[in-house]
Amino acid sequence: MERDSRIFVAGHRGLVGSAICRRLAAAGYSHLILRDRSQLDLRDGRAVRDFFAAERPEYVFLAAAKVGGILANSSRPAEFIYDNLAIQTNTIEAARLSGVKKFLFLGSSCIYPKFAPQPIREDALLTGPLEPTNEWYAVAKIAGIKMAQAYRAQYGFRAICLMPTNLYGPQDNFDLATSHVLPALIRKFHEAKVAGDKEVVIWGTGSPRREFLHVDDLADAALHLMLHYDDPQMINVGAGEDITIRELAGLVASIVGFQGELRFDPSKPDGTPRKLLDVSRLHSLGWRARIPLRQGIAGTYQWFQSQALESVVK
Repeated sequence: MERDSRIFVAGHRGLVGSAICRRLAAAGYSHLILRDRSQLDLRDGRAVRDFFAAERPEYVFLAAAKVGGILANSSRPAEFIYDNLAIQTNTIEAARLSGVKKFLFLGSSCIYPKFAPQPIREDALLTGPLEPTNEWYAVAKIAGIKMAQAYRAQYGFRAICLMPTNLYGPQDNFDLATSHVLPALIRKFHEAKVAGDKEVVIWGTGSPRREFLHVDDLADAALHLMLHYDDPQMINVGAGEDITIRELAGLVASIVGFQGELRFDPSKPDGTPRKLLDVSRLHSLGWRARIPLRQGIAGTYQWFQSQALESVVK
């Protein structure tokens, strides 16, 4: 991939896509092809094929997806499976037809079985039942992985599949109805601090363990793997360590400056008990995460205050 190669970053306004754009620009890649949803609906197969035929991107980072937390997945399952299947199917097929040189597909750690042995190795895929609260998204992403592998096997299409752990950082979604746990906690604690509330209620028991990776680390890994990895086997991308939701809540509260009580609501779902990725294959390729969790959360909170507060806090 040369500095002037034509690179399409799908989903460039989202959490992951914006980070990939920042990383590519910092590395000197000057020919980024970008379209927002109003300009190109990736669910529209004809529009996607026409776009690829006209723009002829040489490399593709597919960061576009319909994403959300437990509440969003549970309340809109049809949208999560349809939109994600359509986005990835149309984009992979159009990329093949137009002669894309290399394609990077981003999955998610939720593709793995709910009770997969920890830390989770790549070969745990399809060895057990999924977590029911996000199975629609997971099934779509599994289909994308298998599609990429099938296209490589039949057509020689050079697609690589990255499975990132839980991500956070600038451009995250702080909407309490659709966000993941970390941005939701940032917003909850901030609003409670501003309002002078004495407690914050947190879904679940606080006992599940989760791994978190700053999105700028993911973007760095994505570029590294685009340049140095070319294998049909998917590869995990994570920090290599995890934390309980209770510990995470305490950490976020301290960073935000909320001094009230943390009350956990066990009537709400916990989700998967633990989800820590085995990142030994990634480490063997010379890449490791660099942004510590406390530092990353502090930076994300600063971004929330300066960039997102006006639009999300009523």
